[in-house]
Amino acid sequence: MEKNQIIQLTITDLSYEAMGVAHYEGMTVFVASALPGEEISAQVFKVKSRFAFAKIVKVLKASPDRITVDQHEWVKTGLASLAHIKYAKQLEFKRTQVVNLLQKAHLDEVTVAETLASPEETGYRNKAQVPVRQYHGQLEIGFFRHHSHDLVPLTDFFTTDPAIDQVLVAVRDILREQRVPAYDERQNRGEVRYLDVRRSKATGEIMVILVCCHKDFPQLPAVADAIKQLDHVSGVILNHNPKKTNVILGKTDYLVWGKPQIVDKIGDLQFKISPQSFFQINSLQTPRLYDIAIKAAKLTPDDVVIDAYSGIGTIGLSVAKHVKAVRGVEVVRDAVRDAQENAELNDIHNANYLTGKAEEIMPRWAKEGVKADVILVDPPRKGLTSEFIEAAVKTSPKKVVYISCNPATMVRDLAEFQASGYHFNHIQPVDMFPQTPHVEAVTVLERD
Repeated sequence: MEKNQIIQLTITDLSYEAMGVAHYEGMTVFVASALPGEEISAQVFKVKSRFAFAKIVKVLKASPDRITVDQHEWVKTGLASLAHIKYAKQLEFKRTQVVNLLQKAHLDEVTVAETLASPEETGYRNKAQVPVRQYHGQLEIGFFRHHSHDLVPLTDFFTTDPAIDQVLVAVRDILREQRVPAYDERQNRGEVRYLDVRRSKATGEIMVILVCCHKDFPQLPAVADAIKQLDHVSGVILNHNPKKTNVILGKTDYLVWGKPQIVDKIGDLQFKISPQSFFQINSLQTPRLYDIAIKAAKLTPDDVVIDAYSGIGTIGLSVAKHVKAVRGVEVVRDAVRDAQENAELNDIHNANYLTGKAEEIMPRWAKEGVKADVILVDPPRKGLTSEFIEAAVKTSPKKVVYISCNPATMVRDLAEFQASGYHFNHIQPVDMFPQTPHVEAVTVLERD
């Protein structure tokens, strides 16, 4: 097989990244946007020893699950790499991901429920972080082509709240009018690197964050003055990120105008959200996710719950009314401050939050005689560390409630918990990210 070779393929499966999988003369070939059952003509663009990557030249026989997508950029960039697949099949694909991972870990006996569909299939994201780059001599916003840093200019981001899209385009135009230089990542120079826009589904208020190379720039007053005229914008913030890095946000935020936080809701609870704070992307699906976790945990009024990775308190405060006490732990200091403010905002008095690593604080609590009936975890995509799992097991909770945004690391961690005397028998996939391969999952581990 050679680069640029044209070959005919029959697609037999989907990879975990939702690429079509085919076999050709002993090689596995991955094809973006191809679906099982399809026959295609494809052009090879990368060849390795045992596998290759190709792109569709022509679909010779289309799958009945294929949807015609007007904006092919959504699929090409990975922004919405499942946009060409019927939604029911997306849900099936996400459940299959979890099932396959369990099988590989020899946990076939675990039941995997049908994926819970999202109330919104598009326009559900309450936050967008989009790169700002020079493109053909003009400042543009968009998204990077899949597995590259080549910008594809966009004005409709499909999965993002349309009101956020409008603000993104308006801010792009303001930056153009004020001749603000876009970031050049090769030279690590320019000014605005990303636009980060958050919108409250509950109140409609919008936070605009300019991620910049410098703490200030000459056009900033005029830029901020124009942005604050936009409907529902309640705050303009400059995030300082001077490093040559793929990390979007720097460590320091400067309030340029307005309020430093927005307020959103999960169920009947209100939450103050700062620029650096994690808040679930899908506002309408989040309370359903938390309800699943709370019901599966079968909490009692006497339970003491440790909310590890507590963030701004969303899950812990949602649990608080069902239990005796919630103890939250979080490494991000601003998030802990937000969590404490959110407890006060909702008149919740049985939840307290500390800054630190849960794997260090939980053993300390155990030595102090603080019991923990339930540990809640909702970790980042990399999952839990062995140190955390060891500390959790030594804390000896009756149950561990695991909410995951990455089933691969979740299954790895569950196997480690199981080896330490905890069992589980059911996983509920939840679609928090329609049109993408990502899936959330919930399970409860119980002590043997």
